[in-house]
Amino acid sequence: MPDLLEATPEMAAEYARWFVNRLAYTRQSDTPNRDSGRHYYYRPKKKGRALKLHAGDIQRHLAGEMTVGLYAINPRNQRVKWMAIDADYRGSLEDLLKLQYELGQDGIQAALEQSRRGGHLWVFFETPVLARRARVYVRHLATRLSVQLKGAGPTEGIELFPKQDSLEEGQFGNAIRGPLGVHRGAGRRYWFYGAAYDLEAQMAYLRSLRRVSEQQLDELVGDLPPEPQEDRLQRPRAFDPERPHFQILEYVEIRRRVGRNWVAQCPSCAAAGRDRAKDNLAVSVEEPWKYLCWAG
Repeated sequence: MPDLLEATPEMAAEYARWFVNRLAYTRQSDTPNRDSGRHYYYRPKKKGRALKLHAGDIQRHLAGEMTVGLYAINPRNQRVKWMAIDADYRGSLEDLLKLQYELGQDGIQAALEQSRRGGHLWVFFETPVLARRARVYVRHLATRLSVQLKGAGPTEGIELFPKQDSLEEGQFGNAIRGPLGVHRGAGRRYWFYGAAYDLEAQMAYLRSLRRVSEQQLDELVGDLPPEPQEDRLQRPRAFDPERPHFQILEYVEIRRRVGRNWVAQCPSCAAAGRDRAKDNLAVSVEEPWKYLCWAG
């Protein structure tokens, strides 16, 4: 395992400028879950309060002593410093290479990172851009190349980080493993393909990439045809009926849609005489097996 001296404070500061858009973060457990054997991510807390990401944490991440997950969107301005395209299915690297090539045709240098089952393709912005604009561009690109988006059909597909166009204050979205960290489950580091497999070379490679300006993104999005409008009154898509999983949508009545979530009354709150407005429960439209009661 690399030692802390190989990951300098200067590296950590530079890494933060590229990847850290808010101080909320997750950490991958050092020990596997007893039932599943997986190393899950969690929000680190001290005395019941979530910890904020510090420069020392980033240095330890780069040194392989801990592994952090990063959130893309800053909810104060709905902007992102980067977009990551995650693919972990059979043939996923071929799709990522197609996307990387087409991004290059548009003047975008995307960095391809190894992962445990596929890869992550990263796009970096010169200054933070609106998450919605970045997602529109990548979705259109994937559609043009016939690359499946996960959640848009029955097959596996790429996932975009961030997964949301915007967040409300207090929301976090979905975190992704910070690049160059050691995956606790695999016990190894996953490198970017464009440079030698050591920290200094990897940092130099990332430093050399041309960042996408907001003007460039606006020009790319401005040339795109409008996206098809969703039927906001359609019944939410439930889990595959062939799979014997609990389906929350079978037990709640959807009240309305807000952004990328269906809103419903939380059954637990209702049983306790709460949630009279019937809007405590949020269920992801794209991944309806993910749901959350905002009342805790």
